[in-house]
Amino acid sequence: MRVFVTGASGHVGSAVVPELLAAGHQVTGLARSEESAAKLTAAGADVVRGHIDDTGCLVEAASAADGVIHLAFRHEAMLAGDHMSAVETDLRASHALGEALAGTGKPLVTTSGTLMVAGLGRIATEADTRQSGPRVDAENAVIALADRGVRSSVVRLPPTVHSSLDQHGFIPVLISIARRHGAAAYVGDGSSRWPAGHTLDAAILYRLALESAPAGSRLHAVGDEGVPFREIAETIGRNLDVPVVSISPAEAEAHFGFLGSLVVLDDPTSSARTQELLGWKPAHAGLIEDMDEGHYFASPA
Repeated sequence: MRVFVTGASGHVGSAVVPELLAAGHQVTGLARSEESAAKLTAAGADVVRGHIDDTGCLVEAASAADGVIHLAFRHEAMLAGDHMSAVETDLRASHALGEALAGTGKPLVTTSGTLMVAGLGRIATEADTRQSGPRVDAENAVIALADRGVRSSVVRLPPTVHSSLDQHGFIPVLISIARRHGAAAYVGDGSSRWPAGHTLDAAILYRLALESAPAGSRLHAVGDEGVPFREIAETIGRNLDVPVVSISPAEAEAHFGFLGSLVVLDDPTSSARTQELLGWKPAHAGLIEDMDEGHYFASPA
């Protein structure tokens, strides 16, 4: 299958591309820089130069492919506090890719997050949805493409997709915050739970979704259903040899910055339906085991 991948040189993309190539697929990756293009070429993929703001480029590349995996997201805008701009770009890109594939029966696999259904008071499943909201609108639009002749699916990533490939995700950010403050913090009793998944397990799920997910599928790339945030803080504190402290909800934003509103979210999430539907099975280390391997703490940055 000829597969067009956005975000192909990013964290998850850098695992998805080799996974696709090893399975015999041909990959064309979207690259917005020479560095990204060189990385993709070295991996054995073809390159389309462009960016996700250029919907014309997306339509042309998607139309030439047998399937599309959309991973790109303007994380730099989100980290700079301009989350809505990143969300709007993702929504436009999802619409453009969907229009390119409408009526073809080809697969379109896009990306959302389990935090979109956090706070249910129980373990979330793939059947849980929201009517609207940031990133929710893009997810719902992609699912609706099943009625327009697209074999669409959405992979919901947990807030912590972890591995040695993860350089800029929430775990590196939390480690940087702990270094800066000289303490690893959690809010209240730290009982809020974050699901987690290993990057290499997620890559396999994207491939399986491309190859065989039924139209209109929501999928969860979750290995750990819910790791208490206090345990994450304790692991950071143990590896950095800094104190682990509880802070009040009022202090969360000042301490965690843009993560302040997220660290208190209780987001236990199951992937049981995904595993049953696609025969996918998380096989790599869980979050705490992976953190204790040390690669997250090797850099003093």
